[in-house]
Amino acid sequence: MSKKLFMLLVVLMSLSLVGIIFVQARYISDSVKNEEKQFTFNVKKALSFVSNDIEERELKTYFKKFQRLVDQKKDADTIAITQLLFNQQNESTDETLIYRSGILEQNYKLSSSIFDIGLDSINIKRIIGQSETKVFSNKNIIENNVNVRPVYSSEKYGRFSEAEKQSFEEAFKVLTSRTPIYKRVKNEDIEQLLTRKLHEDNIDIDYEFAIYSNDLATKVQSEGFELQDDKTFSVPIFQNENSQNNFRLLVNFPERNQFIMSSIIGMTLLSFIFTSIIIIAYTSALYQLVKQRKISEIKNDFINNMTHEFKTPIATINLALDAIKNPKIIDDKDKVKRYLNMIKEENKRMHAHVENVLRISKLEKNELNISKDRVKLHDLIEDAVTHIELIVEDRQGFVKLHLDADKSSILASETHFTNVIVNMLDNAVKYSPDAPKIDVYTENVGNSILLKIKDQGSGMSKAAQKRVFEKFYREHTGNIHNVKGHGLGLAYVKRIVDDHQGHISVESEKGKGSTFIVKLPLIS
Repeated sequence: MSKKLFMLLVVLMSLSLVGIIFVQARYISDSVKNEEKQFTFNVKKALSFVSNDIEERELKTYFKKFQRLVDQKKDADTIAITQLLFNQQNESTDETLIYRSGILEQNYKLSSSIFDIGLDSINIKRIIGQSETKVFSNKNIIENNVNVRPVYSSEKYGRFSEAEKQSFEEAFKVLTSRTPIYKRVKNEDIEQLLTRKLHEDNIDIDYEFAIYSNDLATKVQSEGFELQDDKTFSVPIFQNENSQNNFRLLVNFPERNQFIMSSIIGMTLLSFIFTSIIIIAYTSALYQLVKQRKISEIKNDFINNMTHEFKTPIATINLALDAIKNPKIIDDKDKVKRYLNMIKEENKRMHAHVENVLRISKLEKNELNISKDRVKLHDLIEDAVTHIELIVEDRQGFVKLHLDADKSSILASETHFTNVIVNMLDNAVKYSPDAPKIDVYTENVGNSILLKIKDQGSGMSKAAQKRVFEKFYREHTGNIHNVKGHGLGLAYVKRIVDDHQGHISVESEKGKGSTFIVKLPLIS
């Protein structure tokens, strides 16, 4: 994958993630706003219901008292509001029909004690509908009989309750506007009505209420009420005769925000979980992309290095074979033997490279069978040194042994652990620009033995020390590697040491060499 394509993919994935998070946040924000609007609507509805219900209850109570008193009163001033007279003669029956209809207004003066407003009396109206039907004989009318009696007579009276109620309500509003509010409504009534109505809309949280007159507190309020303009809901109550009012019913909810958030907590939690999953998946995918890109780069580097590693021995073998074919040399046994030894050594080098690759492959698949026996670590060290001493001597270097451990018996695979020591020694030789100077130490620490291989080579950076045991990893110097290799040797070393319940670490300083430390458990 090219760098541009990789960056484009990362940008697109990042934009998608930001978009998903933005949509989720916007959705939650809109949900909160909708819940707040619904909460406000339900509270306003409940307040309006309580206000209207209290007004209607008060009006009904006093209107019933008014009706009972009016029914008992006989002395009233009656005024005809409207009159209708209808006269019809029927020739076939020789009779005259007279129909009279009208609306009467009866005025009463009543004691104001029933309203408790501090006045001696009040004037109240009663509205009555009256209808009368009479049938006279034309004969009696013609004879001018003074006491003409109708042949048929019918008279009906009826009260206009709604008209009376409306008239009473107008008068009642004028009178009660001067009545103290605490005499008109009780805290218990407001609380009972408001609680019932709020519960109908599933609002079951604590609230505080009050009635204010012209923005001033009255005696009608709950104990914990505090006026907060931005958090208090209000509706008018007890409107006067001009449909205006000085009183407002107020309510606020101390736990309003918690209640609104609790209504969407489930949805918010699910949204948070799913968004977290998306973020984790995105992070994991991005990490895998970066990792795969690095692995791809490392593998390409590995292939290039392996090509160089094989190119030199192959070229050497070809040159040696061409030399042997030369008629002047083929009869020279010493030269032929020398070239054959070169071919053998170069073949060993290629075989060692292949073996390292195969070992790592088997270790990754857990197919490498490691049988362990009781061995002495000192014996393995001495054997490993023989594999590299000729190379060290050829470069005018040395390997010094400081085997100071009294006990060196461990449970290990002789073959694999010898390879471990050889790899570390070979590493020390390769990364020594001048003559290799290597010291090998052992010492007992508790129930363990420490193996230290110290060189005076080029050393490594702190960053390289953290990754030196990773497969395919090799430290770069500029744009090229100073030492050709495939980055598998130390990965193999760590895997084998781990399999022996041991621990490996490295101490190094750039330009001053490196020390590899292996700690292994002893056996008795």
